Amino acid sequence: MAAAAGVSTAAVSQAFNEKGRLAEPTRRRILDAAAELGWSPSASASALRSARTRTLALVVRRPTDVLGADPHFSELITGIEGELAPRGYGLLLHLVAGVDEESALYERLASEGRVDGAVLTDARADDPRPALLRRIGLPSVLLGAPDPEASVPTVGLGNQGAGVHEAVDHLLGLGHRRIAYVSGPAELQHTRLRRTAFEETLELVGLRPAAVLSTDFSESAAVAATEELIGSAERPTAIVYANDSMAVCGIGTAQRAGLAVPRDLSVVGYDNLPLGRWLHPRLTTVDQQVQRVGAAAARVLLARCGEDVPETPLEGRPHLVVRESTGPATPC
Repeated sequence: MAAAAGVSTAAVSQAFNEKGRLAEPTRRRILDAAAELGWSPSASASALRSARTRTLALVVRRPTDVLGADPHFSELITGIEGELAPRGYGLLLHLVAGVDEESALYERLASEGRVDGAVLTDARADDPRPALLRRIGLPSVLLGAPDPEASVPTVGLGNQGAGVHEAVDHLLGLGHRRIAYVSGPAELQHTRLRRTAFEETLELVGLRPAAVLSTDFSESAAVAATEELIGSAERPTAIVYANDSMAVCGIGTAQRAGLAVPRDLSVVGYDNLPLGRWLHPRLTTVDQQVQRVGAAAARVLLARCGEDVPETPLEGRPHLVVRESTGPATPC
């Protein structure tokens, strides 16, 4: 029944018991679905259906060392918790290694009644998770580019390629013509969107990327990619990284190799995390408003769990923040 209406079992209980602060459109959807299915609550299951964990799950598919070194998720969690804590909700964080482990975890959390909903990270092509969570009746929200045709709500800034487009335009304006890109895993939706924006922006001025290297977001991969790029016969004069953590690794790697940033190499990150303002030179980066996205996702999920929370539209798009890590191109 909960799966048919796309809500939690707690929301079903609220609709039939007329308790809680369930939004009227949600209550109506539940009652309509029940009528269509010919379903009614049994007295013996009433206590179970009224139970609420007031806990939401955040499952991250990252190695523990990568997660610990990437402040992106600290910013995301800050945004989510800012909405959950005032309403008495908590966040259950799990790390998993692969899609099978992640899917099994959702099924276990749902069957044990440990959470009321889940925040899905890292949208992928042919992502099996939304269909799985609908099947097991666990409300969810997916972090990623807004998609009105998705089977679950997606929350993120629109025009995901805009920040990368601005970054490349900025570097072109500084005279850079050999520009490389260090991306995240190829299967991620945002990797595809940002790489496409990178290549298309260069193509508009008749250029090709100096190189495009894919990584797993780890420190070692960022260092290895940077070493490969700056050690090439025609090394790039600028590198755009898929996140700020890798960009910081790139700056350190270049400096250890005797290159000055930005005199010899310009560096651009992605996220606009606080660490970018703390190092020298301060990092030019793309701001994707991670905390705002986390807060918006939490509001959408709380509403799907039956809370009376306004689903305020998330407006804006990623934009470039220019600091000191980019400068005019100089001949190698």
